[in-house]
Amino acid sequence: MILTIAKKELKLLFVSPLAWTFLALIQLMLTWVFLGQLDAFLELQSQLMQIANPPGATEVIIVPVFAVASLVLLVATPLLTMRLMAEEWRNHTMTLLISAPISLTAIVLGKFLGLMIFFLLAMLLAVMLSLSLLIGGTMDLGLLLSNIIGLSLLAACFISIGLYISSLTSHPAIAAVGTLGILLALWIVDVVATNTSSVIQNFSLLRHYESFNRGLIDSFSLAFLVLFILTFLILTIRRLDGKRLHG
Repeated sequence: MILTIAKKELKLLFVSPLAWTFLALIQLMLTWVFLGQLDAFLELQSQLMQIANPPGATEVIIVPVFAVASLVLLVATPLLTMRLMAEEWRNHTMTLLISAPISLTAIVLGKFLGLMIFFLLAMLLAVMLSLSLLIGGTMDLGLLLSNIIGLSLLAACFISIGLYISSLTSHPAIAAVGTLGILLALWIVDVVATNTSSVIQNFSLLRHYESFNRGLIDSFSLAFLVLFILTFLILTIRRLDGKRLHG
């Protein structure tokens, strides 16, 4: 049933102009950043060779590409998650869905998985751009893998928040604004927090993603992001359970 719901969500995405606009936008931006960084790397290559431990093509080119991809996902996620639950509430189809002999977990995971697969397809462009560097030289595959893992986890965090916020309202626009506000707050919390507020800084998604972006698969960041995803998925399930019990 999870796969059935995920397949339905994917179909809805691929008939949506918004989804195709997102794919076109991320392709344009990532290709532009990739070519710009590649040009800069080729111009500075002779100077970099004079450094004891010069940064390679992966550090100079790929790391910025994945950093930009994370920002695109932050902006796009609220627009793509706003309809997951809110539109169902507005059309009164969610009431029928949660009343059907389908587990609430399957409903939530199906919708989550559908959008996650869509995001993974979008991320494929960043991976293909990165692997193209192998045509003319070598690259740090470990750093690339770290960025892929980090961006995938970050996308899952964004989707889980958006899914939960969408379950709270029947107005997609409100869900989009609410999700964007929370994502921005979690993204910049380490910037506004003081040096003594290390506990608050730990809630910054940017802080945890940066370690993956630098090639460091930190166990704390990995555990935090996984627990973050599970927490909001469970909250969404509890929200639907409450609506099923109390209407």
